[in-house]
Order: sequence, then C-alpha cells, then structure tokens
Amino acid sequence: MSPMTILTEKELRTIVPLDLDAVACVENAFRALATLPVAMPPILRLDIHEQRGEVDVKSAYVPGIEGFAVKISSGFFDNPKLGLPSGGGMMVLLSARTGVVEALLLDNGYLTDVRTAAAGAVAAKHLSRPDSSVAAIFGAGVQAGLQLEALMLVRPIAEARIWARDAVKAETAAGALREKLGILVRAEPDAAKATIGADIIVTSTPSTEPLIKAGFVVAGQHITAMGADAEHKNEIAPAILRMADLYVADSAKQTRRLGELHHAIASGVMGPDAAVTELGQIIAGERHGRRSPSDITIADLTGTGVQDTAIATLARNRARAANAGTIFES
Repeated sequence: MSPMTILTEKELRTIVPLDLDAVACVENAFRALATLPVAMPPILRLDIHEQRGEVDVKSAYVPGIEGFAVKISSGFFDNPKLGLPSGGGMMVLLSARTGVVEALLLDNGYLTDVRTAAAGAVAAKHLSRPDSSVAAIFGAGVQAGLQLEALMLVRPIAEARIWARDAVKAETAAGALREKLGILVRAEPDAAKATIGADIIVTSTPSTEPLIKAGFVVAGQHITAMGADAEHKNEIAPAILRMADLYVADSAKQTRRLGELHHAIASGVMGPDAAVTELGQIIAGERHGRRSPSDITIADLTGTGVQDTAIATLARNRARAANAGTIFES
C-alpha cells in the first residue's frame, strides 16, 4: 500500500494560515465549480437533535486536481458549555487516479474554518464596495472572528461591530479581535444598530430565525450569510433577497435546498425556478457582480465540497514542501 501522510491540527495551523494564498485557493475553487465538469454530490447530513449536534460529509472531484477530499465536519453547539469547541472533524485526501488514501488531515475543523473564512473574503472581494471600511459581524464564535480577519485581507476594514445573542460572548470576542487585529472593534447589543453605517454585514450563526430584518438594510451594503447550511437555519429575512439588486449563491443547487434562498422560495418571495448567479460565474467573468456603489448585494454561502478539496490539496502540497507530517505505511 502507498504511504499516507498524517497531519495534525497543530501542523496544519502552521502550514495553512488564513492568508491571501488561502483566499486565492478558494477563489479558484469557486471558478472551477462554474467552469469545469466538477463532480460534487449533495451534502450528507446527520442531525443529533438531543445534543444540538450535526455532522456533515462533503466531497468533490475537480478535473485537473490530482486528489479529492472527503470531509467529515461536526457542529455541536452546546459544546462551549462543556469547555469544548463547537466545531470539529477531519479530511481524507484520496488520489483521483487510483482512489488510494494519500493524506489524513486531523484538523478538528481548522481547515473548514479557514476555507469558510476565505470564502467570505472572496464574496466581499467580488461583491462589496472596494472602499468598504466598516463591518458588522453577527456571531461571536471562532468563525465570526475569522470572517473579520479574512475581510481585512481584501478590504480596508477599520471598524467592526460584533453582535451575538450572548452579550458577554460578544464583549469577549470584541476585545480579543481588537487586540489581535489592531482595529476598532466593539460589541453592539442591538442588532439593528449593529448594521447602521456598516458596509459589509456577515452572519455566522446557527440561527433558525432571521437576524437581519428588511428594515436593517440600506443602499450600498453587502451581506454575506454563512450560517444557513441546513434546511432549518435562517439568518436573513426572505424579503431582503427580493429587495437586493444582486443575489449570489455559492451553489444554486444547494441554496435552493438549504440556504437563505430556500427560505425565500418557501415563503413565496422568490420563485423556485428564479435564475441564480453563482459566485464562480462572477469570478470567471461570465456574470456581472456589483454594478453600482448603491447596490445591495447578498452572498448566500452554504459551503461546498469543492472548497474542501481545494484547501485539502493546498495543505498536502504545503506539507510536502515543508516536509511536515508523519508518514504512515501499513
């Protein structure tokens, strides 16, 4: 059997930081999804309601990439009460030529965090106003902080507001991000006030009811909704999708089934067969992005297997270059 490389979370954090290379990696994945015959099966999801838990399995084969990833990711949202992170999981990278396992990435959800944050940066790069300097982040978990960090890679963010259901968590997150990023970050307990004057609004929560109401949104704003990666999750009021100048999906097939679009269709605000622009089409120049500084734009990001294959391949290539990881031969 061929040797397999095992990489730990500690090693992966060293070799795959959230940087412009990670953003470019995910940007290329979106482009591939729009322009190549990518094989990407529907997400397999297991819900464990008693523990507020869910497990997702995602995968994708991208022609031209020598490997493909199968990712298992978990979200157990009461874990912080036990002193444990809410997210976890691992990725397996297999050869696209032979199906042999090439690498086991024991990342505990770290690579998912990086690729998800990078996807937020890609959306902002292509849809928000270039001069966007104020961000409103809904959520106070790991991903919320990474979303702000990722935004700073592509936009001149100088100020941020953090809103969360738990005001103490919001204050703690704001303080940590203020120290880490060196910009003005404050907690805002009023959701409506958090969005006033914000150029970019990012939602990164497991909410099952809209956090962003129609009256919160004004001309020129961009919204990236990250949290609705299951049918029951909903962060954006459906009416906002209709009032937006441009709605963009990471995968139209997915957002019709489990994203914010799913709720807009269910409520009759959007038609089930409405034409949908995908982020990869904008990146590839096939569709237009923001046309005016006054446009309201929305990116509905449900997370795609193609992003996992891209970030896992980047990790494996970085590991080879750095001679990192443990070689396992059975």
